Amino acid sequence: MPPHGRLEDAGFFACREDLEDELIRACGADRVEACLETEGDLTAFRRLQGQPQWREHPREAQLRRWIASGARRKLRYARLLVEAADDERLPLPLISVLDRAAGD
Repeated sequence: MPPHGRLEDAGFFACREDLEDELIRACGADRVEACLETEGDLTAFRRLQGQPQWREHPREAQLRRWIASGARRKLRYARLLVEAADDERLPLPLISVLDRAAGD
């Protein structure tokens, strides 16, 4: 396997788990929940939290699961969470790919 730096040189940037995980950490769970509330989805998220198999999981894991479970949630919330994140907390893989696309 090539060294990590060489993959980045070739334009590949990896998230720890996935983009949703990175964005949830960048925003923090409270801000993500505020975003869900604004979008009218907080009640649906609370239903997932009430399911026995999800009750004991950390809130960040619950959020990640909920966002990933909807047909179009991943696309919709990726944009919303990028907009909600503080610029200084944006995930490095996202910053790197945007810099690369912008030609920096």
